[in-house]
Amino acid sequence: MLDSYNNRWALVTGASSGIGAEFASQLAARGMHLILAARRFEKMNSLAEELNTRHGTRCHIVTIDLAETDAAKRLIEEIARLGVEVELLVNNAGIGMIGEIADTSPDDVRRMLSLNILTLADLTYRVLPGMLQRGHGAIINLSSQAAFQPVAFMSAYAASKSFVMHFSEALWAEARSRGVTVLALCPGVTRTEFFDTAGAPGWLEKHTSLPASKVVKTAIRAMEKRRQYVVPGWRNYLMTILVRLATRRTAVNESKRFFRPGKRKDG
Repeated sequence: MLDSYNNRWALVTGASSGIGAEFASQLAARGMHLILAARRFEKMNSLAEELNTRHGTRCHIVTIDLAETDAAKRLIEEIARLGVEVELLVNNAGIGMIGEIADTSPDDVRRMLSLNILTLADLTYRVLPGMLQRGHGAIINLSSQAAFQPVAFMSAYAASKSFVMHFSEALWAEARSRGVTVLALCPGVTRTEFFDTAGAPGWLEKHTSLPASKVVKTAIRAMEKRRQYVVPGWRNYLMTILVRLATRRTAVNESKRFFRPGKRKDG
């Protein structure tokens, strides 16, 4: 578990908006200082100024494309130059993709898998040994409700989130006896820009969703209880149970009813 929130440092990736920005806000309210990492400097800078005004939070901004091959290494080297220890890592950065097979770019898939899987795992393995040595710390990895089943039109994305969930749960089992916890956060539909950037603009307005504040509050509470995974929202949790009771054929065929591809936007 965390040694303390107050005056400890958290690294939040994908911190410019959505769940990442909400993590930054709620952790700052608990007294943590922040390293914010994402591509959009202006949004992170505005967030940092707000958190400093409200909570006296120290924020270090790292403008970086975390989908690049050596991004995790460069980010950790930047943190080492700061001379701070990461007490909490929130691996939030990720890309979604919804689309027909014929319209899916292999380059886009490669970029998504690099960010959702490789960078997340790289950062985890670069930060976790120090936590184990100190005997305290926590990692929250962003998985998804989609991790519990194959999802048509989101095949590579759902598979990447299954990796995150299984990876995190295995590390949780390894690290828990040494004072460190690893949590897989598996949100369902959340009120962020995810679906606009993933290729389904307008999809969010047609479906029940949770605010990012609720998702993050649930995640922090689960981390404090040292759980290995959490699905925010009872309806979302119920769905993860139902898909495990159904045949795999039924589950994946039913997923086709909920996701329809649209024109992707750059995000």
